[in-house]
Amino acid sequence: MLEDDFGREVSGVRVSLTDRCNFDCVYCHNEGLGDTRGPMDPQDDEMSADEVVRFLEVAREFGVEKVKFTGGEPMLRQDLEEIIRRTPDGMEVSMTTNGTFLPGRAPDLVDAGLERVNVSQDALDPEAFAEVTQSGAYDKVIEGVEAALDAGLDPVKLNMVVFEHTAGYVEEMVEHVAENAGLQLQLIQYMPELTGKPEWNIDIQRVHDWLADIAEEVETREMHHRNRYWVGGTADDPEGGMVEIVDPVENPQFCANCHRVRVTHEGYLKGCLNRNDDLRSMGEMTRDEIRETFRETVTNRVPYYGEYMVRGDDGEWEINDEYVNNVEA
Repeated sequence: MLEDDFGREVSGVRVSLTDRCNFDCVYCHNEGLGDTRGPMDPQDDEMSADEVVRFLEVAREFGVEKVKFTGGEPMLRQDLEEIIRRTPDGMEVSMTTNGTFLPGRAPDLVDAGLERVNVSQDALDPEAFAEVTQSGAYDKVIEGVEAALDAGLDPVKLNMVVFEHTAGYVEEMVEHVAENAGLQLQLIQYMPELTGKPEWNIDIQRVHDWLADIAEEVETREMHHRNRYWVGGTADDPEGGMVEIVDPVENPQFCANCHRVRVTHEGYLKGCLNRNDDLRSMGEMTRDEIRETFRETVTNRVPYYGEYMVRGDDGEWEINDEYVNNVEA
């Protein structure tokens, strides 16, 4: 397993299969690339199934244990089942989706080798959901969650971005997963540095404090140093629900415990969600080119907060000049 200069092993990859999406969520940053979404039809710039699989085979050579397929909306790829089926043995396969295409396809995805799924669900109220996602597909998402559970994807993790529009729905969402077997909740901190609209930000620590007060058990994952809160039960108790907070903003501990690299839908490697000055092309995506680019990407990974961004004399975060303009084009 490759390790960067900060002792962080790369054990997982997050692969965007497309920047297309049938939603238009107001907080979307498209894997840190900004709003690059194009037409809904298949695009020539998307990696082919062969290219995706070739990359994963090389990543497996380096000991990568997990892959998460993302987008845009990855299920707009009609060859998704093929890609999952061809993923190297020994690599755990998961996916983040808005859930609208899971009805009818979930069993085939499981048969192909999908092991876990995250479904974006920012509210339990259809009108609130429509306001955030700019979509009227609430019922289809609920159907998709049920289809995933029926297909054996247990647990199904619900992703909820916490910001001004959704903060009032956190409590009922926590109750929802605590009362429904097979569901877990991932509360994702809003990232104004990627999406703009800083006025939508809320203090995520208030959510931590509230969950700590009501949880029966709290644990911390190695990945990103994330906190997990068990509500209505414990980790060893099937009753209740698990709520996890993903809080990367201005969080050096989160960055110091990051163990993944990302791949854009066009076949560029990036070592950090927050940066686009570290994009590295895998060229024609021969195995040798992939190996070289993967090694370079890992070697040049730095924790975003605490290293790339540091506290200045005034206490504000500023770019560390050591890392400016030192990435090859």
